[in-house]
Amino acid sequence: MSLEFALQYDCPLRAIYPEKHLREWGRLSSLHAKLTTGDSSAPSDEKLEWVENARVEIESMQQATSICPQCPACLPFEVAGEGESVGCLGRINYPIEAEFEKFLADRIQLSLDTLEKTDQPRLLRILVDPESPFDGEATKELRRVVTDSGLRFFELRVPIKLTREGVRVTTDHVFDLLAGFRSDDRAATTYEREFPLGAIPDYYDFLDLILRSELSQYEVERLTARSRNYTQFLRLLMAIEKAEALNGRVLVD
Repeated sequence: MSLEFALQYDCPLRAIYPEKHLREWGRLSSLHAKLTTGDSSAPSDEKLEWVENARVEIESMQQATSICPQCPACLPFEVAGEGESVGCLGRINYPIEAEFEKFLADRIQLSLDTLEKTDQPRLLRILVDPESPFDGEATKELRRVVTDSGLRFFELRVPIKLTREGVRVTTDHVFDLLAGFRSDDRAATTYEREFPLGAIPDYYDFLDLILRSELSQYEVERLTARSRNYTQFLRLLMAIEKAEALNGRVLVD
């Protein structure tokens, strides 16, 4: 169960395959990597059968995506790119870890407390505005959901509340902001939401401040060791960074 994203770019793969097909390849490669390299338990007969049945499609995918490392839209495979054969795709696994949510809240609170308003990213100012469109309701509903197998979208059952200037804000509002905007061509791409071209610079400024600005190497290593969500959101930031350079958009679902 994951939040999937794609940096949409006019590459040779997209000249042949629709966005839906590339997304299916992304899921296939991620699951194949999990079953063959990331699962330490003994493989069941069902797993072995799935791997064998997927062999032809995996080989076809690997051959087609061999051009990805030379593409300007390709994201670093060493940053949460495990199993991502399509280089411009990524995923953020659920549940969102409590460790990462606390990190997010601490970094936003620190930015509100220490930066002059004129130095704060525009999205941060929108987040704390009483008329902010990011009301937290969508995330609040997700936080209540438990799947039939017992999985949740968030480890924390209640959001973290900010204080002082952020007194109206919880991490539900933050995750609503990070969900982007509803996409107009979702029927064609299969991605329900997007970071549109006009909003890409604002999302870059916000996420760059929260995820990278003035973090020591020690802090980055500690976060990387303790939170897979941190590196996954870092990959999303890199997709947004490349989208700004390539004049594109990032699809999310």
